[in-house]
Amino acid sequence: MNNIIPSSRKAIIIGAGIGGLTTALFLQRQGWEVVIYEKKRELSEFGAGIVLAANAMHILLELGMAEQVREAGAQVGMAEIRSWDGKPITSVPVSKQAAKYGTYSYLIHRAKLQKILFQQLNEFSTVYLNKKLIAFEQDPHQVVVHFDDGTEDKGHILIGADGIHSQVAHLLFGLKQLRYSGFKAFRGITSFLDKRYMPEIGGGFEAWGRGRRFGFSQLGEGQVFWFAAINSDSGTVVDCKKDYVLQQFEGWHNPIERAIQSTDEGAILTHDIHDRIPLERWSQGRVTLLGDAAHPMLPNLGQGGAQAMEDALVVARCLEGISILSLSSVTAALQSYESNRKARTNQVVRQSRRMARIVQMSNPAAIMLRNQVLRVLPDEVQMKQLDWLLGYRV
Repeated sequence: MNNIIPSSRKAIIIGAGIGGLTTALFLQRQGWEVVIYEKKRELSEFGAGIVLAANAMHILLELGMAEQVREAGAQVGMAEIRSWDGKPITSVPVSKQAAKYGTYSYLIHRAKLQKILFQQLNEFSTVYLNKKLIAFEQDPHQVVVHFDDGTEDKGHILIGADGIHSQVAHLLFGLKQLRYSGFKAFRGITSFLDKRYMPEIGGGFEAWGRGRRFGFSQLGEGQVFWFAAINSDSGTVVDCKKDYVLQQFEGWHNPIERAIQSTDEGAILTHDIHDRIPLERWSQGRVTLLGDAAHPMLPNLGQGGAQAMEDALVVARCLEGISILSLSSVTAALQSYESNRKARTNQVVRQSRRMARIVQMSNPAAIMLRNQVLRVLPDEVQMKQLDWLLGYRV
């Protein structure tokens, strides 16, 4: 191993997604040199929307970027829940939540959010694309990373922000089995207008049926984002995504079929949805995990990106006070980050899976009972149930 120790304070981040970029922004403010390696050939997120609830918006406020996101995205001004045939079940008290937490939630295209974050990187931060990590090793002074093109780099810390199929997590702890959620998700973005869900109001609705669910929301700039969650066996192959989704939601209330019909086949993404039993550890020496690499969760609470952003702020705060980058000081800082975050992220993983069971029900009697309970649930109770999540501040 080359024993030349990196100068100043240098962090290597694997993954240029939302978690990796947010971490880089916080670290560069502290004077860290940050190098981000991304395995994709282009800096691009999946063509889908991401919701940024109050806890995520406050992280962006900390970075001074909340207003940019508000302008590029769409305020969630309406969030209705209906049955498959359009009968009201409940609605989220979005105005009351905004008053309580100081901000509405916003929906934004993932690629737009990634671009906003990327543009804030300064001379202390560099991004390299088409770099696939194959190995790393560490000693008392540094961590060295190796890529499949034969290149290597060295730094004081290594942060794996490389998603649910994290190579850093695999190299640290071995391959950990993912848990299938029981449903497949389809996501689409299209230019679409419906008078009941106008862009200036923002937000939209979810429709719940037997083992199927459809969501529709304004994305900004004349576009809407929709998703379909359909109970199915893991690995089910769908040849024509658009026809399949149309078949699954045939006869559902307007504007569901029209929104799907208006979407190009190539603009529809599909994935089996997984999470993972929480890891016992995230860190080892100078190496740690962040976001989906550490705690992949089901999307039912809309918190995947938000939890990665919370991780980013906490790991940066834990590293801020280090003056001597010895193995013991770095290890202590990363263990502090891990201990600070694990209980909260594990709770979000558990509650997201619990929510999946509630919203993807297929038993008619259970569905009827669920809907009856939700119809009479006061706004204050709804808000109290989510206060631990949305009201949290790092």
